[in-house]
Amino acid sequence: QVQLEESGGGLVQPGGSLRLSCAASERTFGVYTMGWFRQGPGKEREFVATIRSSGRTDYADSVKERFTISRDNAKNTVYLQMNSLKPEDTAVYYCAAKLGISSSYNYWGQGTQVTVSS
Repeated sequence: QVQLEESGGGLVQPGGSLRLSCAASERTFGVYTMGWFRQGPGKEREFVATIRSSGRTDYADSVKERFTISRDNAKNTVYLQMNSLKPEDTAVYYCAAKLGISSSYNYWGQGTQVTVSS
């Protein structure tokens, strides 16, 4: 039902910034909780940030004060602004969606690569 597509990844130097975007096909996008996850080399997928339909946000401790999640319901798009990037942030970043009553994220994009290196 819900199709998600990430964009905005690339190569950036440590300390640099990137903004990721995730476009959703769902016309009722505004009622979904949206999240960003990432999977680094040799690691399991981990939570990065989430934003609920109410606008409430939550972040992993590793990205607090550096990353900001936001959404534009009129454009059916969620963003992840990433500042002060570190090599440890290198990963494939995925956006995901779920209804607020769901215990897990049901819809996933195919990911966008972020590489932080000198």
